[in-house]
Amino acid sequence: MNKKKVIIVGGGFGGLRAAKSLKNADVEILLIDKTNHHLFQPLLYQVATAALSPGDIAVPIRAELKDQQNCTVIMGEVIKIDRENKIVYLTDQQFEFDYLILAIGARHSYFGNDEWEKFAPGLKTIGDALSIREKILLSFEKAERYYESSEREKYLTFVIVGGGPTGVEMAGAIAEIAKKTLLKDFRRIHPEEAKIILVEGQERILTPYDKSLSDKAEATIRRMGVDLRLNSFVKNITEDGAYIGDELIKTENIIWAAGNHASKITKTLNTETDRAGRVKVKSDCSVKEDPDIFVIGDAALFIDDNGNPMPGVAPVAEQQGRYVANIIKKGIPAEQRNKFSYFDKGSMATIGRAKAIMQVGNFKASGLFAWLAWSLVHIALLINFRKRYKVMIEWIYYYLSFRNGIRLIWKNDGLRK
Repeated sequence: MNKKKVIIVGGGFGGLRAAKSLKNADVEILLIDKTNHHLFQPLLYQVATAALSPGDIAVPIRAELKDQQNCTVIMGEVIKIDRENKIVYLTDQQFEFDYLILAIGARHSYFGNDEWEKFAPGLKTIGDALSIREKILLSFEKAERYYESSEREKYLTFVIVGGGPTGVEMAGAIAEIAKKTLLKDFRRIHPEEAKIILVEGQERILTPYDKSLSDKAEATIRRMGVDLRLNSFVKNITEDGAYIGDELIKTENIIWAAGNHASKITKTLNTETDRAGRVKVKSDCSVKEDPDIFVIGDAALFIDDNGNPMPGVAPVAEQQGRYVANIIKKGIPAEQRNKFSYFDKGSMATIGRAKAIMQVGNFKASGLFAWLAWSLVHIALLINFRKRYKVMIEWIYYYLSFRNGIRLIWKNDGLRK
C-alpha cells in the first residue's frame, strides 16, 4: 500500500511543528520553503538593530529534520495550488499530494500603497532585517560625515509606522542605540539630536493588551525619548520622507510595522479569503471545499468561540501545526474531528532594556520582572542549545555594557548622499 503524501508549504513555526509531529506517522512528507532556514521571527528586530547576528535566530531546516526519515526538504517557491487535482506547482516542478498544509505566513501590507515599500521596508525576513540595519548604521555615518549639511537632521530621524509589538520593539531599540549606545562612538553628533517617531492610528499602542499595560508601555516609551503620535495616519511616503497628516517628516529611515497580508498563493486555492488574503478555515483548520487541505498560522483566518480571529503569533501556528498533524497521523475523517482549541499561554512585548509588559490570563506585569520573563521565554524557544547559550551571553553583556557589537556595514557606496 502506498503511503499518503503530505506536502507542507512553509518552514516557519507552524510548518516545522507539523513536520516534526508527523515523525512517526506512516506518511511521506515533502516540506517546501523559499529559504533554507527556519527563522525565529520574534527576535528579528534585534538583528535589525544590530543586537544579534542572523545566525543567532535562524537554523537550517534540513538540520532540524535530518533524523526524520519520512521527511524530504526542498528549497523552492510555490506559485500555484490546484485544489481540485491536488497538485502543488513550483516554477519548474509539480508535486501531487493527499494532504496539504499551508503554513506560509504573511508579508507586510501597505493597504493598497505598494509603492511605499521601497521607502519603508517591513520586517519579516532576515533580508528585511539586514536592509534596515544597513540603513540605520549608514544614517549615523552620514550624519557624522555631513554634519554641517542642512540635511543632517533627516539622517538622525527615524519614523516607525505601527504601534503593535513590532513597532514598539523597533522604536524602543532604536531609541536605545541612538541615545545611549552608538552616538558615544561619534564626535560630531549628539544623543539629543536623534528623533524617533512612532505613528499609531488608534488611541493607544499595543491594543491587544489590557489598557493599563498599554498605558505603562506608552509612558515608558515616551520617557525613552520616543515621539509617540497617536490617532495619526501616514498619508504618503516618498523619497523625501513620511507625510503624517499634512506634515512632512524628512527622513531616510522609515520602518513599516502597520499591517500584514497573506501570500498571493492563497488566491489560487479558489476559496474564501478576507481583505488581508487570509483563508477562512473551518474549525479543523481545513478549507471549506476540501477536508484534506489545511491552512494554519498567519495565512489562516480562524474565528474562535467569541467571534474573534486567532492572533498572528507563533504559539497559534505551532499548536495548529501539531493539531493538523494529529488529524493526518490518525486519518481522522472530517465529521469526527474535534474543533481546534488554542491554549493561550499569555503575551509579552519588550520595549527596551529591562522594560517589557506581560499578560497571562488575569495576571499582568511590567518593568524588569516582565523583561526577565520575556528574555527567559524567548531564549527557551530558540531551537538549539548553542543558540540559546550564545544569545543569553550576548544579552547579559549588552545589559551590563549597553554595547551591541554587530555593527558592520558592507555596502561600498552607502555614503553617497
